[in-house]
Amino acid sequence: MQYTLWNNDLLAWSIAAGIAIATCILLYAVRKVLVRRISAFAAHTATWLDDLAGRVLAATHPLFMLAIGIYAGSHWLALPAKTVALLPHLAVTALLLQMARWGDVAVHGWLHHYRIRRGEQDAASTTSTAALGFVTRVLLWTVIALMILDNFGVNITTLVASLGIGGIAVALAMQNILGDLFSSLSIVLDKPFVVGDFITVDDFSGTVEYVGLKTTRIRGLGGEQIVFSNSDLLQSRIRNYKRMQTRRIVFGIGVVYEISKQQLLAIPGILREAVEAQPQVKFDRAHFKSYGASSLDFEVVYIVQTPDFGVYMDVQQAINVALFERFEQEGIGFAYPTQTVRLADSELRIARAAAPENAPG
Repeated sequence: MQYTLWNNDLLAWSIAAGIAIATCILLYAVRKVLVRRISAFAAHTATWLDDLAGRVLAATHPLFMLAIGIYAGSHWLALPAKTVALLPHLAVTALLLQMARWGDVAVHGWLHHYRIRRGEQDAASTTSTAALGFVTRVLLWTVIALMILDNFGVNITTLVASLGIGGIAVALAMQNILGDLFSSLSIVLDKPFVVGDFITVDDFSGTVEYVGLKTTRIRGLGGEQIVFSNSDLLQSRIRNYKRMQTRRIVFGIGVVYEISKQQLLAIPGILREAVEAQPQVKFDRAHFKSYGASSLDFEVVYIVQTPDFGVYMDVQQAINVALFERFEQEGIGFAYPTQTVRLADSELRIARAAAPENAPG
């Protein structure tokens, strides 16, 4: 006696089941071989992309293999027309879901690599990269969901338009938050500064302590914490002193008017000698700049070959001490603000007293 189930006998079902099982075993074996070979290759390379490829392939889900196996075995069966039309859509859906899983694992692997590589240098950036990963995953799964609906014949044009209008409304309502979020991502990707850098923003100076999704916090020179909105921060002029390679120093000095021409001409050379005697310093120029209200003004320019502020201050102190000693030896006095007041009435009295008609007998 021959038994039939859904218009197919036991032999047809057995063959279909055999094809499905063989397909699943083949897919499983292919995945295992590829993962093993990629892992063996990755063990001898320094790049992280092959490691990521191995993790992505290892994320192939058994349910996906089962779905493909069932789809392959169904071709041996005589099924109703509706079922025959539905099975390809189910297979494509399984493939799309598996692609979404591969993409999700790839995003997670990239974030993990980024955190390990940048964690020691910029620990706070992991917060923003986590937000970037979340946004990427949401977009990925949204696109996959729309593709699945389109695969089943759903008209997604109206849905996409509705999502677009809703997205615009949400963006308008949350424009400040979204602006700070994207500014945070810009800081992370463009890296105008990182945690630990000493920066100046407008009239505020301090060391960057934290870069968050909405705000960046720096520790001010007075010990206070200064909080900036990320969007406002990027709209400001930022000076990053941590990334200085050298320091160009300009300083002035004034001497008294009561010096000789020979002393005046010797001062630029004295200034040059004082600067060139310092280590890690490149002399640029020294000139008699101008006549001041109470001094003869000179300007000196030199370059410190290191950005270290402490080194600069040590150099400037040594130059000041050397100038103090040398000017004392040369008899050149440092100028300080002075004013000479001449009274017209007193001068008139002096002139009259010195006149011949007022001379004695």
